Amino acid sequence: MFPTSIIAQQLGSGLHGLGLGAVGFDWSSICSYLGSPLASPWFATANIAAGFVIFMYVITPIAYWLNLYHARRFPIFSDGLFTSNGQKYNISAIMDSNFHLDIEAYEREGPLYLSTIFAMSYGIGFACLSATLIHVLLFHGSDILQLTTIFICEYYNDQLQLPWWGVMLACLVAISFTLPVGVIRATTNQAPTLNVITEYIIGYMYPGYPVANMLFKVYGNVSMKQAIFFLQDFKLGHYMKIPPRAMFAAQVLGTIIAALVHLGTMWWLMNTVPNLCDRELLPTGSPWTCPGDHVFYDASVIWGLIGPRRIFGDLGHYSAINWFFLVGALAPLFVWLAHKAFPNKEWIRLITMPVLLGALSDMPPATAVNYTSWVLVGFASGFIVYRYYRGWWSRHNYVLSGALDAGLAFMGVLLYLCLGMEHINLNWWGSDSDGCPLASCPTAPGVKSKACPLF
Repeated sequence: MFPTSIIAQQLGSGLHGLGLGAVGFDWSSICSYLGSPLASPWFATANIAAGFVIFMYVITPIAYWLNLYHARRFPIFSDGLFTSNGQKYNISAIMDSNFHLDIEAYEREGPLYLSTIFAMSYGIGFACLSATLIHVLLFHGSDILQLTTIFICEYYNDQLQLPWWGVMLACLVAISFTLPVGVIRATTNQAPTLNVITEYIIGYMYPGYPVANMLFKVYGNVSMKQAIFFLQDFKLGHYMKIPPRAMFAAQVLGTIIAALVHLGTMWWLMNTVPNLCDRELLPTGSPWTCPGDHVFYDASVIWGLIGPRRIFGDLGHYSAINWFFLVGALAPLFVWLAHKAFPNKEWIRLITMPVLLGALSDMPPATAVNYTSWVLVGFASGFIVYRYYRGWWSRHNYVLSGALDAGLAFMGVLLYLCLGMEHINLNWWGSDSDGCPLASCPTAPGVKSKACPLF
């Protein structure tokens, strides 16, 4: 409709913009980041919807059009890393042969810049961390008993850059947050992540080592997530009256099998898919763009190679984003005070700031269309069907959710084996999933970008 308007395409693009009116009908795009919306209680869906609207349609446009941190020199939505003039940052130029930061080269290249969405998402991550601790303390503090956990940490390898104390600290972080995050997960079916705080901690304590930063995040964040998944399985096994020892043995066996299958699949794809994850060389419409891996890599550069001090600290230009820690700490306090002042208003207690903020931690790589589609399906299931067709919802809602998840996994494997391995492409009107090529263009005067008009 607006083939030459950058602003219109920024507003409408579901993949590279704000996603106004963008909706996806593919179940993989709906449940890929937030899980099945059919399994989310309506109050949690409403919290996520509110957080998404505030972040995407209030904070982001204001920050972009006020040109905070030179935002208009870069795409409004991107997981890329940029120089001050809007060009792609050459990461290889600031790294030595040992994957350490070359300070002199960094000074020559200049500071690193982020898109508006990317920068604000880190601020939301800061707020979510403090909000999680304060929320659990205020609303569930009296119910939490002393918890004792025994843990074992793996050995370290000098080639992986992370010293032994880094592994121990990561395990301690994971253990410390398992309880508060578990409380949020148990009541809302959403779990805040620790990726930002783990990157922040090791980035300050051990700057200039990107591989160490990635490992610390894996040990600290992913270990906590796996602990939550283990607890979920134990809860399900308890409801199904499965003996705890048998349940634990099945979990351990499943973990070993999954690790081996994932590793084998990864090597297989790297050897069979040409230009895997290389967006510049992959053909248009290729599914092998690896958005999550790109963000993981960018985070290792931001927090590990360059370090938080040079970006979010006293040496960086994004230091004001640290105020989000205070915002996140105060937000649940205001909700708690409102609940105490109006105890008869039950809806106030349902405002869960860690969910409202934490659901946005996946953006990027998640895009606007992932959230708009998820919220619409969650509203249809958790509000409309639950309220007006309770019998149908009770009988079919969770069965339908499981069926869609299972069907997606089965069809994904089947399509790759039957079509992907034979390099057969289906080109139809739905292949161009976005149709907004100018959404990633900068709007600052004089900034040049490939295939973009010059302002």
